Amino acid sequence: MRHLRFAPAAFLAVSLLSGCGGGDGGSAPVSEGDARPNILLIVVDDLGLNDLSFFGSEIETPNIDALVRDGVMLADFNASPNCSPTRAMLMTGVDNHVVGLGWMAEVLPDFLKGRPGYEGYLNQRAATLPELMADAGYNTYMTGKWHLGNTEETSPFARGFDRTFSLANGGAGAFQNQLWLLPHDPIVYRENGKRVEVLPDDFYSTRFYTEKMIEFIDSDLGDGKPFLAFLSYTSPHWPLQAPAESIAKYEDMYLDGYDALKSRRLQRLKDLSFYEQDIDAFPRMLKGRPWVELTEEEQRYESKKMAIYAAMVDDLDVYIGVIVDHLKGIGEYENTLIFFMSDNGPEGNNILMGPGMNEYLEACCDNRYENIGNADSYVIYGPDWAQAGNVPLRTYKAHTSQGALLVPAFAHFPKNYPGGRTSDEFLTIKDLLPTILEAANVEHPGGGMYRGREVAELEGRSMHPLLLGRQDSIREPTDYMGWEIFGRRAIRKGDWKAIYLAQPLFGENDVPLVKLQTWQLYNLADDPGEVNDLSAEHPAKLNELVALWDEYAERNNIFIREGAE
Repeated sequence: MRHLRFAPAAFLAVSLLSGCGGGDGGSAPVSEGDARPNILLIVVDDLGLNDLSFFGSEIETPNIDALVRDGVMLADFNASPNCSPTRAMLMTGVDNHVVGLGWMAEVLPDFLKGRPGYEGYLNQRAATLPELMADAGYNTYMTGKWHLGNTEETSPFARGFDRTFSLANGGAGAFQNQLWLLPHDPIVYRENGKRVEVLPDDFYSTRFYTEKMIEFIDSDLGDGKPFLAFLSYTSPHWPLQAPAESIAKYEDMYLDGYDALKSRRLQRLKDLSFYEQDIDAFPRMLKGRPWVELTEEEQRYESKKMAIYAAMVDDLDVYIGVIVDHLKGIGEYENTLIFFMSDNGPEGNNILMGPGMNEYLEACCDNRYENIGNADSYVIYGPDWAQAGNVPLRTYKAHTSQGALLVPAFAHFPKNYPGGRTSDEFLTIKDLLPTILEAANVEHPGGGMYRGREVAELEGRSMHPLLLGRQDSIREPTDYMGWEIFGRRAIRKGDWKAIYLAQPLFGENDVPLVKLQTWQLYNLADDPGEVNDLSAEHPAKLNELVALWDEYAERNNIFIREGAE
């Protein structure tokens, strides 16, 4: 078996490298009463699978490492290829095509408009996590990226959270000036549903979302109720921006380029026993360029882009440390279940090829070397850095390959979940909501009426018995998981996975080893990088999986207009 592995030796090695102890749990809880656990759900944006120092990354993340070391690493946790579909399934435990995010709202084509499941916002056909938790007596808080609806009626405040400070869009600049992500997508911030037009002068998203969440938690201390806190960071999503002092820490670290970084990270993963020594990495994307072919000026510019990205990840770790320390200080740390995950893999697509982007960048931004990373700059990561960020996996965000789906994730709750462990179980984003409900002793209504509307049945399976150490598996042999976005498709059952790559979003195909508009077959146990297509050797297995995908598509009313992807 050659899945990503988390051997005890790897835990020990990284523990020694990080040099961080777990610390004590703080004083006795401030509030007495309901003994059910608090839930802190941390979601980061476009983080690569091996960007954390726990995996041997050069980016320093000691606070996250300490949580991983005392937690349960979810080694085969699969999200969606893109942001809002992941968040839709996270909030409901139901497939994104059922609950309104069958396509990204920002680029919803005309032929899908008006179709159920493609509303572009979280519709009413599922019970949401905050609604269920609030009904069960939890305080519910949310800060950061929502991306499930831009209006007050579709805001997190309207969908069950008691207190919110949310970014409605898929992303924004990290600073006070509210730099637009796309030329047709004005930034929308809301506090408790109401528009926020002006941000504080010292606004930096990672810090602000953390401090706002602490404010919300403290506002109800002493009321005897547990809390659900959804801390949804926008970092390290593009545009890449961070404070100058954060960038300076990494500015000289990547001068030898992405090819060298990819090699170092892969070897480090092998040395830490995360992968076997003979594992193959997915080859360079066709639009990528070998580092040696770049001019000296291009290399300097590219290396700074990576330094900014690293600074954003480092700052995430700093402020996750801040909220963890705060929970210890108020006596709530030991009774808080922490889930951490990225919403999808790293961003390697050329977003700058999108409609109107060149004109927008000329008008909005100063992208000289000296200025990138500042509030009025706009740079992206690129395919080569992205492939280094999730080596040896295939491609990155917006694809249905492992580079988009397999994300860093763990659960931390040593009080109930014995730490220092890993699970190799195939898990999905739909499993998270039922896990939280079971940990909090909250019932799901199932299919039927809820709050005066008909809602879908829960699709995910609870990981709670697995995290408790009572079971090694929660899956049945017949279980499978399907994905679809932009006509790109995948279906997985056990270690077998089939992928169908439709036309790319921008320009010609850029994925090596792949034929467009045909199914390929991979065995992830032997080939986690999805390099060796086995469709010719195992046609019966491919046919079985394609039939399951057809079943999945019919059940979820997925609409694909062939040739229109």
